[in-house]
Amino acid sequence: MTELIAAVDTVDVRFPTSRELDGSDAMNPEPDYSATYVTVRTTSGREGFGLAFTVGRGNEITVAAVRSLAALVIGLPVDEVFADLGLFSARLTRDSQLRWLGPEKGVIHMAAGAVVNAVWDLRARMAGLPVWQLLADLSPAELVSLVDFRYIADVLTPDEALAILRAGLPGRAERREKLLADGYPAYTTSPGWLGYTDDKLVRLVRTALDDGFAQIKLKVGADPVADERRLRLARAVAGPDARIALDANQAWGVDEAIEWLRPLARYDPYWIEEPTSPDDVLGHATIRKAVAPIRVATGEHTHNVVMFKQLLQAGAVDVLQLDASRVAGVTENVAILLLAAKFGVPVCPHAGGVGLCEMVQHLAMFDYVAVSGTTEDRVIEYVDHLHEHFVDPVRIRGGHYLAPTEPGLGARMHPESVTRFGFPDGAEWAVAVAG
Repeated sequence: MTELIAAVDTVDVRFPTSRELDGSDAMNPEPDYSATYVTVRTTSGREGFGLAFTVGRGNEITVAAVRSLAALVIGLPVDEVFADLGLFSARLTRDSQLRWLGPEKGVIHMAAGAVVNAVWDLRARMAGLPVWQLLADLSPAELVSLVDFRYIADVLTPDEALAILRAGLPGRAERREKLLADGYPAYTTSPGWLGYTDDKLVRLVRTALDDGFAQIKLKVGADPVADERRLRLARAVAGPDARIALDANQAWGVDEAIEWLRPLARYDPYWIEEPTSPDDVLGHATIRKAVAPIRVATGEHTHNVVMFKQLLQAGAVDVLQLDASRVAGVTENVAILLLAAKFGVPVCPHAGGVGLCEMVQHLAMFDYVAVSGTTEDRVIEYVDHLHEHFVDPVRIRGGHYLAPTEPGLGARMHPESVTRFGFPDGAEWAVAVAG
């Protein structure tokens, strides 16, 4: 009997991180890290898990968007979906009516990403492989078949993508073994949340260095005097060799970003992340030229592969920060990784949030094994909270992500966490309302 997709279920899950100001930055001073949590179920009872990350209010909108997409998925034969996951992704992102809500951006696109990721998780679970290995085992032709070239063929053709992937075939096995032995380099944002006191900042910077992280990140953009003080304190603890990245979370205009960074440059920041509107491609290019040698990094709010193409074409970024749930999931991120390889720009994925570390590690590890073939100047963001809610949480050792060996994408949450933090009826939120 043909196995079909029988259900696409979604739950609004929110964690009250605003209580301790975990995750606080210049644009999100009191976030409640949240997940639009998706479970795809088949007629044989098998399940795949995915999610879209938000910071609280509005998460219910993404949940509603997933429910709108479910009608496009339920009833599809599982083997047909797996045979052409590029076509499956296009089914969600190119629906003639839902597309009007994007196209290929915003809430509807993030919802599509959550569903696409759940289907990739399902495929990997059925294959008994982690997603990074499932992807790395695909042939160059199979990987190219995932990519929608409609809007990017002017800078990356199917033949060019095929050539990049074929060039990566030698050494795949050796890189896989090295990854399993040594892990993938990480950096941590845990010391740098904007709401933390100076004493907490200093203590957490010291802890991060003791834990083996060679790079940390500080949030900036609310107060120039405080930014200079906090960066000075961090540099005094970290010494001259550790990399300290900065993240403005879109707080500045173009000229403002350039001026704000001038007094901070003496502390040798490694990159400035999201210095202005994530949609302002030319603004990023202007900032990059003005603040060099400080690198410019962006990507966690970049809507789709087209915008990544433009950022790369315009020479607007030194570091590309793809996200596991902002675009349409694993499938679109394969295209983004190929674009980055074409332009020779290192990928340092955005993580933290809820489940982003668990998911995005697979993309970076696939990139290392099958696309770029290197970890030079490449690190995955790591934030040390909320991992306890996941069945297969990330593992960190000596400032490195250890390669996951469990099947899937890592997005499956413990049922008790989903129940407790489900919004608005979960026990955690009932307590908050009562208080």
